[in-house]
Amino acid sequence: MSDSKSSPNRWLARHIVSLPRSGIRDFFELVNAMDEVISLGIGEPDFVTPWKIREAAIYAIRRGHTTYTSNLGLLALRRAVCRYVEEHFGPAYDPERECIITVGVSEALDLILRAVLNPGDEVLYHEPCYVSYAPTITMTHAVAKPVVTCRENDFALDPRAVEEAITPKTRVLLLNFPNNPTGAGLTAAGKAAIAEVAIRHDLLVISDEIYEELSYGERSPSIASLPGMRERTVLLNGFSKAFAMTGFRIAYGCGPQDLIEAMMKIHQYSMLCASSIAQAAAIEALQNGAAEREEMRLEYHQRRNVIVKRLNDMGLDCFMPRGAFYVFPCIRGTGLSSLQFANRLLREQKVAVVPGTAFGACGEGFVRCAYATGMADIEVAMERIRDFIGALR
Repeated sequence: MSDSKSSPNRWLARHIVSLPRSGIRDFFELVNAMDEVISLGIGEPDFVTPWKIREAAIYAIRRGHTTYTSNLGLLALRRAVCRYVEEHFGPAYDPERECIITVGVSEALDLILRAVLNPGDEVLYHEPCYVSYAPTITMTHAVAKPVVTCRENDFALDPRAVEEAITPKTRVLLLNFPNNPTGAGLTAAGKAAIAEVAIRHDLLVISDEIYEELSYGERSPSIASLPGMRERTVLLNGFSKAFAMTGFRIAYGCGPQDLIEAMMKIHQYSMLCASSIAQAAAIEALQNGAAEREEMRLEYHQRRNVIVKRLNDMGLDCFMPRGAFYVFPCIRGTGLSSLQFANRLLREQKVAVVPGTAFGACGEGFVRCAYATGMADIEVAMERIRDFIGALR
């Protein structure tokens, strides 16, 4: 009989022991061990951060702007954020009381979840989804409750499915559109219907809009701008995707003053503040980065059109994403599971895609391909996938 006192896990919290490792990170341990792989896996822009933004960071260092900032972030940045949000997403916020600068959207999400949840509270979120949502909810001792989206509806969230999942313990609805991993979006009508459900059941809505600037076609306003929603929504966004600033780890949250204040309390005892250097770069991005942002968006748009056509031409059903830089083709016709498909494609053709199950059980039968890589590599990858599919038939 084993002695519990000798167990290597004896010091670990139970809810952390049971937490799964990221399916993406585990898969890419295999990728990193191989040479000459074309990766359609990691969701990171292949563009270098625009020079003017990098130069702003360098200038901040040269001027010695390397100290702590306000826990909420530089007021100049918060003002720029609130102007930007009002111009691009709809709602108006007070930069002194309703905005906080965070270390990436991941920290912002962690802050708001910890600020509002008690043990046993339920958070509804939609799957397939970003890999950290359910674990981040679990780490607050709350209950992560998925609402499944499906290919037949282009992975849009059905308001009726949300309403059916609500119980007396439901406190929060977490949204991410445009979506990682599917590229799905929500129409204005879809947002309005979900807003009605949130208001009727008195839910707090957390809207992760990190891919909003990478939308293709007509954009609808943020759900936070709809009647009755500003007071019950926390809008999260950042600089990693739209401005190719992943390594800067800089983002923001906007919402009602009492919620931002609660987020700040946790932030001041954990992170204290976001990097002052990254904040200086973010100001430059918002004030002068529009041209480069649009140039990158147009390039992603072109890549999206190419990769969707090529996948459909080879028999892998793939809907046209409304935003982000991911496609989520169905591979059920190959007879392989998502994991088998990704593993064999990697080993036989040296193309990396992510099994759909990394984003929830309902992702079985799909894989995620990121088109955050150059067109030349995309073309070669499509040829290799076509050869792989052909060899299975």
